[in-house]
Amino acid sequence: MQRESILFGIIGLLAGSLITIVVVSTAVNNNMTEMMQMMGIRPDRLMMRNSLSNEDHLTDMGMGSSMTEMMLSLEGNSEEVDQKFLSAMIIHHQGALEMARKVQGSTQRAELKKLADDIISAQTNEIGQMRQWQKEWFD
Repeated sequence: MQRESILFGIIGLLAGSLITIVVVSTAVNNNMTEMMQMMGIRPDRLMMRNSLSNEDHLTDMGMGSSMTEMMLSLEGNSEEVDQKFLSAMIIHHQGALEMARKVQGSTQRAELKKLADDIISAQTNEIGQMRQWQKEWFD
């Protein structure tokens, strides 16, 4: 009788733990999906590998691209990696600019408006620098 009680207790504990893991992981997954969508990342494409050979192809991906896709694309010789990196970072920065402009137009918080202003200023300058490097190094 005592063994059965202990056995049932262990089974209950394991079942409860499993249910908790499933519920928590589902909630985290849903929150991550929502966050990714807000950032312009398409979760259905998160783990896709893309062979990105030029800026046109990256632009075709639009804001649906993910950081994982961009990181996976950084393969090839040094010159190819440099080109892909600059193209991917320009797109990444453009996404940040879009997000910053959206929050500027909707937030009432001075701190977020300042952050958005800082992002727009810094990343606009960085996009300009990266485009200049693309022209100097690869055209």
